[in-house]
Amino acid sequence: MINRIMRAARLHTPRQPLRIEEVPTPEPGAGEVLVQIDAAGICGTDLHFALEGALPVAALPLTLGHEAAGRVAAVGPGVRGLSEGKRVCCYPQWSCGRCRYCAAGREPLCLQAKTFGMTIDGAFAEYLVCPERALITLPDGVPFEIGAIVTDAVASPFHALRTRGDLRAGETVAVFGCGGLGYHAVKLARLMGASRIIAVDVSEGALKQARQAGADQVVSAAQEDAGKAIRALTDGVGVDLALEFVGRPETVRQTVKVLGRGGRAVVVGVGPGQPELPPLVSFVGKENALIASFGMDRRDMEDVLELIASGRLDLSDSVTARLPLSGINEGLRRLRQKEGDPIRIVIEPGREI
Repeated sequence: MINRIMRAARLHTPRQPLRIEEVPTPEPGAGEVLVQIDAAGICGTDLHFALEGALPVAALPLTLGHEAAGRVAAVGPGVRGLSEGKRVCCYPQWSCGRCRYCAAGREPLCLQAKTFGMTIDGAFAEYLVCPERALITLPDGVPFEIGAIVTDAVASPFHALRTRGDLRAGETVAVFGCGGLGYHAVKLARLMGASRIIAVDVSEGALKQARQAGADQVVSAAQEDAGKAIRALTDGVGVDLALEFVGRPETVRQTVKVLGRGGRAVVVGVGPGQPELPPLVSFVGKENALIASFGMDRRDMEDVLELIASGRLDLSDSVTARLPLSGINEGLRRLRQKEGDPIRIVIEPGREI
């Protein structure tokens, strides 16, 4: 039985703790599905909204959270492909399904997109309403907490590597920022055939985890100039593909700086700064590319889930901690302070303790 009232973690004022409140349980409309949330990952974006106030939200109060997996609790009129009890994970965006971008499979660019936990209420709650097209079946054997983090922490770097960065087997890759997304970028780049992976971070703990994920070399940006270090490691040649997961202008500059001839820099990190291009004579002369990568599409999520289900991608070490909904502020604090070098902290709304 579905209660008419549910608990949710609500942002009322940036830089203030989220409030655990009782709110009406949403009801699914035509083509919509009510999902009982079993797991929801805490992303750096949640941190930017809640504790830093660095990114604007559409309106307050707002329930945060956009990485979610759970079970179908109820379906609205017209839903044909899902039934109660079905295990699903949620595409983070409510896209229209009709515009030219949706038709081309580029859901992140939807002209009418609404993003859970950013422009509409999200997944740090006991229930979430999603359009049927936003739900992807979670394969048997894939735990809810893994399904939840796939929706962004894993699918986003996969999208950056494959769709935007066009990684080819045998190429050299540099990863700037080895938190949740960067850690998975290292692991995925290794799986996708990169011949050499260089990881960059200021945290020794994050660099240790990057090595465990498959990095061949690591560079501490806290101790040396990352650009010079990577140039030295590659005998002055540079890398074929560099990915930026930090969202700072200086890191973007370093990402472009380490490119070799024909190299591509893919920026995933989001922030308020404005980076600068290198001198055009070198940027153009080497046919370098600076590419943005935002989120993922459904195909990315489906393919990553298949890699996990088939045993080719092991994410058993990706969830650092699991907390009840009442622990959301503790989870945000741990992430902000990098306590224990978390890869992903997951909220389980159904847990009481």
